[in-house]
Amino acid sequence: MIAGVLHAPLTGLFLIADLTQGYTLFMPLMITATISYATIKYFEPNNVYTIQLAKRKELLTHHADKNALTLMKVRQILETDFIKVDKDATLRDLVKAVSESPRNIFPIVDIDDTFLGVVTLNDIRNIMFKPEEYDSVYVKDLMYVPSTSVGLKDSMEDVAHKIQHSRRFNIVVLEDGKYVGFVSRANVFSNYRRILKNISEH
Repeated sequence: MIAGVLHAPLTGLFLIADLTQGYTLFMPLMITATISYATIKYFEPNNVYTIQLAKRKELLTHHADKNALTLMKVRQILETDFIKVDKDATLRDLVKAVSESPRNIFPIVDIDDTFLGVVTLNDIRNIMFKPEEYDSVYVKDLMYVPSTSVGLKDSMEDVAHKIQHSRRFNIVVLEDGKYVGFVSRANVFSNYRRILKNISEH
């Protein structure tokens, strides 16, 4: 049992031999330990000490790239310098936000910061220079709901997968439906390279 649960066939083998002070059953024990280890390894690649870490995707392995992602946390690469815009705001309000923001994407929220969608600069480029429409066009008519989002507790492996398949440069981060910020493809890649370099040097 020790050989299987701990993924340590030799430990179980020598422990039993030491406790019994005899080696007459060494061969049967070796066969039993090998079968136990092979069986549990087939169904569960992680031992009793690492299975919980593996489930939380926090287990460090011999794969440097996976280790780099494991060491990264969403909160550490979270970007929050985006101007939030209320869903009932007018185009005039949005244009004002554009003039004050260094970003080209604007999260749309309600009064409780519940995330409703986004508007990008490209979405309004054709009407933002039409002052006659500033008070008749509303943000809620311009926004769209992105198909992909991540949570603060998501693993970076999942985040990287979503970034790769969404083909977007920024993905919104939510917590219980509330807007928190964005993670960007560039920031994820930059931090990944930095951590991977540190791993390689040690």
